[in-house]
Amino acid sequence: MTDIPVPYQVTQVHGETADTVTLTLAPAGPATLALFGPGQFAMVYAFGVGEIPVSVSRIDRYGLVHTVRSVGAVSAALCALRPGAQVGLRGPFGTGWELERAHGQDVLVVAGGIGLAPLRPLVLDALAAPHAYGRLNLLAGARTPDDVLYARQVHAWTTAHSPLHCAITVDRPAPAWRGRVGVVTSLLNDARFDPHNTTAFICGPEAMIRATARDLLHRGLPAHRIRVSLERNMRCATGHCGHCQLGGVLLCRDGPVIGWDRAESLLLVREL
Repeated sequence: MTDIPVPYQVTQVHGETADTVTLTLAPAGPATLALFGPGQFAMVYAFGVGEIPVSVSRIDRYGLVHTVRSVGAVSAALCALRPGAQVGLRGPFGTGWELERAHGQDVLVVAGGIGLAPLRPLVLDALAAPHAYGRLNLLAGARTPDDVLYARQVHAWTTAHSPLHCAITVDRPAPAWRGRVGVVTSLLNDARFDPHNTTAFICGPEAMIRATARDLLHRGLPAHRIRVSLERNMRCATGHCGHCQLGGVLLCRDGPVIGWDRAESLLLVREL
């Protein structure tokens, strides 16, 4: 890991939604970053604009994949890049999902909006070794059908031949939408998992994280087996600016993935 951005070149750009793109990056020279783990993030630098933290959305031995939503100056600049352009990367930073905690258990993945991006490497790892786990579940929510990330891949995951139970819901359906409508917690009733033998992984807006975690607690899932990502709070990745501090925790150093047994009190303190 280095504090000096390492140059990476954009090799592929794939538009996911109207405001979200996936960038495939490869080293632009001999320097490379260490291998990332699912849930970890890089500081991605748009030259002349600035840098932001972005979790990896797929892990490749030869490069990195990041899914970016245009919500500010830096993310807009990244979304406008084309193959051949360069960015600077620092990392890997942060804690990961630690899927190994779920060996022999049911796996429940709950995503809201772009929260599916940092969860995708975990889903791919679980699908690559389905016999290591119990039942696999992915529940995802989006604003509209056009905002569902990785639409083709999600469709493949929903086929009858997949070991993954995959369900999608949207807030505002289009006329042709025949799927579920409502909050993502409404999908929990149809998920296939034993609360007493399950590890859950959640990423999305904080309101959705709170609602999902509390629902799972009510169903009997222990707080320490509910893993959440609070990556939306991060800024510098060095632990110096303090923007990501919740209570005594610096998320860029001690997170962004932590157990709900710690996260619940941290979020409550900020509300107060």
